[in-house]
Amino acid sequence: MWTAGAVLLTQLSRNSVLSPQLQQASAAPSTTSNSSLLETVLEARPTAIQLGQQWGNLITYNGQIPGPRLEAKPGDTVRIRFTNRLPQATNLHFHGLHIPPTGNADNIFLSVSPGETQTYEFTLPKNHPAGTFYYHPHLHEFVAEQVFGGLGGIFVVRGELDEIPEIQAAKEEFLFLKDFALNANGEVPRPNHMDLMRGREGLILTANGQVNPTVTIPAKGLLRLRIVNASTSRFYRLSLENHPLYLIATDGGAITKPVELQELLLSPGERAEVLIQGNRSPGNYQLLSLPYDRGNGMGMMRDGMMGGGMMNSSSSTSNASQVIATLSYQDYIPQQLPLPEKLIPVETLPQPSKIRRIEMSMAMGMQPGMGMQIAFLFNGKTFDMNRIDAAVKLGSVEDWELVNVDPDGMEHSFHLHTNPFQVISRNGKPDPYQAWEDTLRVRANETVRIRIPFRNFAGKAVYHCHVLDHEDLGMMGIVEMQA
Repeated sequence: MWTAGAVLLTQLSRNSVLSPQLQQASAAPSTTSNSSLLETVLEARPTAIQLGQQWGNLITYNGQIPGPRLEAKPGDTVRIRFTNRLPQATNLHFHGLHIPPTGNADNIFLSVSPGETQTYEFTLPKNHPAGTFYYHPHLHEFVAEQVFGGLGGIFVVRGELDEIPEIQAAKEEFLFLKDFALNANGEVPRPNHMDLMRGREGLILTANGQVNPTVTIPAKGLLRLRIVNASTSRFYRLSLENHPLYLIATDGGAITKPVELQELLLSPGERAEVLIQGNRSPGNYQLLSLPYDRGNGMGMMRDGMMGGGMMNSSSSTSNASQVIATLSYQDYIPQQLPLPEKLIPVETLPQPSKIRRIEMSMAMGMQPGMGMQIAFLFNGKTFDMNRIDAAVKLGSVEDWELVNVDPDGMEHSFHLHTNPFQVISRNGKPDPYQAWEDTLRVRANETVRIRIPFRNFAGKAVYHCHVLDHEDLGMMGIVEMQA
């Protein structure tokens, strides 16, 4: 029964704020590995952060949003002493990294209680791709609340992509995209039924914890923009005024050659790297988040509520363009820097040994003594910590068909831990270019086929919707990699 995994609204609305420490939002410092070791300290704690014109009582890593940027290289050992200063349990997930899902590595089944310290330690494989990754909390039933409250940071793996001459010559900037909601008292409001069903969003859009920061580019130069969608539920449809974006990397690292885009769509948890040419008239140009309709599930809400009792039924369509950041021309270089003609070949995977179908859906209903309950499902089931949903053989390649079966439902953002995948097709149409992903959007009535090589690490990991309220409300499964 889907109700077995349903989560009470009150469980997702616990107060996360203690007496806050005053802190101005600023760009996060970086911690880089030295002599093949990245060793650092992270502390999750309540902090007062200024978001535009308003102060908010949020939660942070080391007092900042985003948390410290962590940078390592393939073969490096990473050791993080993590302390929980929140009033509820939490943990760490290293989103997109190909590292063990067990022990004290990327183990989302670990729980760090208030006041406790946990040391996370792992070694990146020597062939780990260079790329832009992400760390955030991942304790089931608390994920959306803690991410929406502010927790998250960038994890960078430096490597082959960074050594391409044209990319080395580019100016590098990071954009950690995160939206927030604050009431008049600076508190994060409690979610209502509609917030939980759609996935909570806020009207305050930030990049690197700032409202409309300025990113500079030299005239005739190149800008390498590394973007993380760190929002709980928001999809970003990005466009830069009068400038194309040249995609060079997706979640799992570099693609074969740059692809020119007029828009870049990122679902929650997705990352991308783009190059921008400083070949327009010097001035200021806005990076915009354009309107995007990810579906609202109103039919399901109407059916579930049986005609009444609906709360604040705002649509999940972002109806107006919003400014994310401003690109400003500063300085000049003698001649135009070129784009790279080629990047890094993307491996062609062998044909799968097995094909699985994973249906994504939503259920609602009144439960005696519990009121309205919302659940999100994989193959008709909510998450069960004691159930294995997919047992796979280590070293095998499988195709998974992700099917969004709700006809009037919402888009989902599917994320697989530990092993990246390639998108093979959408509704039977081949993907336009090969790329390594670990997170992707699945529209209503859409079937997306992905190809997954299960490599290196045995043990239990999870797959889930990265609209994080959907994960907390049951849309998660366990995959066990068996040696």
